[in-house]
Amino acid sequence: MSPIKRNWVFSFLWINFAVVLVVLILIAGNQISSGRELLHLLVFSLFYANLTGILGLLILSGLAGKLLVHPPRIPLMALVILVIAPLGCLLAETLQMLIGFVAPRQFWPEYLHTVRIAMPLAIVFGTGAMVHASLRGRVQAMQEHLREKEIAEERARNLAAEARLRSLEAQIHPHFLFNTLNSISSLIAVNPIRAEEIVGRLAALLRASLDTSGQALIPLRQELAMVESYLDIERARFGDKLRSSIAVPTDLENAKVPPMSVQSLVENAVKYGINPQSSGGEVVVTAAAENGNLRIEICDTGSGFDLSAVPAGHGLDNLVSRLNALFGEKARLNVLRRDGHSVVEMVLPRV
Repeated sequence: MSPIKRNWVFSFLWINFAVVLVVLILIAGNQISSGRELLHLLVFSLFYANLTGILGLLILSGLAGKLLVHPPRIPLMALVILVIAPLGCLLAETLQMLIGFVAPRQFWPEYLHTVRIAMPLAIVFGTGAMVHASLRGRVQAMQEHLREKEIAEERARNLAAEARLRSLEAQIHPHFLFNTLNSISSLIAVNPIRAEEIVGRLAALLRASLDTSGQALIPLRQELAMVESYLDIERARFGDKLRSSIAVPTDLENAKVPPMSVQSLVENAVKYGINPQSSGGEVVVTAAAENGNLRIEICDTGSGFDLSAVPAGHGLDNLVSRLNALFGEKARLNVLRRDGHSVVEMVLPRV
């Protein structure tokens, strides 16, 4: 059954339940003296309720989002319910007079009598309709929120997959392979053990990139293992020109970060901070907890760059998009200058 049909069925059942409930209350209060009066009242009330109740329900349902806010607008809610009852009675009484059920001279006495009966009915029915509409609206809002969350998570996974592909493209780029293989070739004769280590690092880096496939977040220690493999490979090419250190407290090693995030920042530091300098330089990776957040800094001795000037599709541009998809405004990426050094700061919620 469609949601619209369910709403109409619920409305019909609730309206007639409310009529029966009010009639039972009148019987319990000795307000009805005979079976004839009871039958007349029941039929009369069902006619009124089914004629005007659906219209009232639609009006109340449309206003539910405005009336049942936090805090609820109780006076306005009561006013709407109390206005609908007299108007509904007026409509029903007019219709009965037009079809000959009520004589014109009896119009106002009958109208006042039905209003007296309809008011408690309107309160019972109106309150139930408002609560139903409010609960339904809240359920729909929760479902919409879950859908948006699922879409954001899917977008984050897609961006992470794109980042891994971009990283793999960079790593298997002919220049990258040529430089790495050339370093290995040079080491084989003079230091075969070191050459074997570089081969292992290269395999570990490529394997780790594939192992994180489909994961939006990974432990920081796993990310730093990829960073160490990358730096060790580059160190075989740069030699003493590339110096590095990683200082991360042990209690932060299980904090979650997007895969390839820190590595992308370190790659950027080597490419733009260390490589252009004939004397080389140093890359320092640090992490700290700060007001419920995880702050990771990558510092190098290069001249720095402007994050706003990063072109679309660049690794850092991709990282910013992934952070926004995962954490929204709670995460940020900043480029700073500190003591003459270039610093890239990534701040994200600690999870």
